Amino acid sequence: MIGVSIIGIGRVGGAIALGLPAAEYRIENLVYRGETDVRSIASVLDREVSVSRLEEIERLESEIIVITTQDAEIRAVARALVGRVNASSTVFHTSGAMSSAVLSDLQADVRSTGSIHPLVSVSRPDIGPSRFAGAFFCVEGDAGAVEMGRKIVADLGGRAFSIETKFKTLYHAAAVTACGHLVALIDASVEIMTKCGLSDNDAKNILLPLVTSTVQNLSEQSTAAALTGTFARADIETFTQHLITLNEHVPETLLEIYLLLGERSLELAAKQGVSAERIERLRTKVAIAKSKLKW
Repeated sequence: MIGVSIIGIGRVGGAIALGLPAAEYRIENLVYRGETDVRSIASVLDREVSVSRLEEIERLESEIIVITTQDAEIRAVARALVGRVNASSTVFHTSGAMSSAVLSDLQADVRSTGSIHPLVSVSRPDIGPSRFAGAFFCVEGDAGAVEMGRKIVADLGGRAFSIETKFKTLYHAAAVTACGHLVALIDASVEIMTKCGLSDNDAKNILLPLVTSTVQNLSEQSTAAALTGTFARADIETFTQHLITLNEHVPETLLEIYLLLGERSLELAAKQGVSAERIERLRTKVAIAKSKLKW
């Protein structure tokens, strides 16, 4: 039985506590800072678990310690644990943006340090275990931590992949672009659609099936092959009409988004064998339109 202590019982920390199989893992400590509903998590666990504040902890003997606090608190928590952990422990944090280097104060005290970041949105602890199933987790750190991290991910039902520590922040920027920026992009699309006289809610509901079908295409095809529409065809005539109506009805910020993504779309179109001459002509028109924006 592997003993586990979790520090920072929020959505991810609670989900990990609930998701680790009880036949193999024993949640020994749920440690929190500030006010939180940690006891609701403890009550669900079918076993004894210690619930305490970080400042009340004298020592953590668990084989695995997982810090699931906000990013800004991770280093402070690591420093607070110096001298209070078992030398055989492996310590992880779950930040996407920060690498295991933030745990450097503990490296001399423990066996291994690393990070485990689930690439999935967890809005409540109770739905976390189902969200973990089949999700990808980025595992990073020293060799021992990576080995243990991969086991934890597998036991949560996820799929682990690893990157070098120096690329952790770059990895997170990619994830933000795919997730957070996707929401922002759809919001921009909704705003453009409302200029047709639709409500925000109607515009979103009309666009969502299109977005869903695009994501489905991406699951089956390369990004280049999944591209459809005006830029996929290097359709200069339609682009010109888009430009006229966007200039008339939307702010420059939305037009800029359209043009920047159009340039990227043309790169994908080129990979699909679209006429190089048409792509170059459309790229020139996009560049001219960008040059007229107020920077």
